[in-house]
Amino acid sequence: MVPLSWFLVLGAALFCIGVYGVLSRRNAIGILMGVELILNAVNINLIAFWRYRTPDHLTGLVFAVFVMAIAAAEAAVGLALIIAIYRTRNTVIVEDVDLLKM
Repeated sequence: MVPLSWFLVLGAALFCIGVYGVLSRRNAIGILMGVELILNAVNINLIAFWRYRTPDHLTGLVFAVFVMAIAAAEAAVGLALIIAIYRTRNTVIVEDVDLLKM
C-alpha cells in the first residue's frame, strides 16, 4: 500500500508547478493551465485524505467531484473570455490586455 505522504508530496509538487505556471506566464492560456494544475493537486489531496482517513464516507469524493465541476466551468468561461479578447485585441498576452482602452 502506498503511504499517504507520497500522495501529499505529489500534490504539493503539482501545486508548486501550477503556482509557478500562473506567476511566470504571460500567455493567458498558460495561466489557465497553471490554475488547472493547482485544482488537480487539490483533488489528489482530497482523495488521498479521504482514502486514508474515512473511506467509509463519501465526503472526499463528493468534494473532488465538486472541484472537477468548478474546474470545467472555469476552463469553459476562461477560454471563452480569451477567445473574445483575442478577437478584439489580437493578443492573448495578459500584460497587453487593458479593458478600459479600445
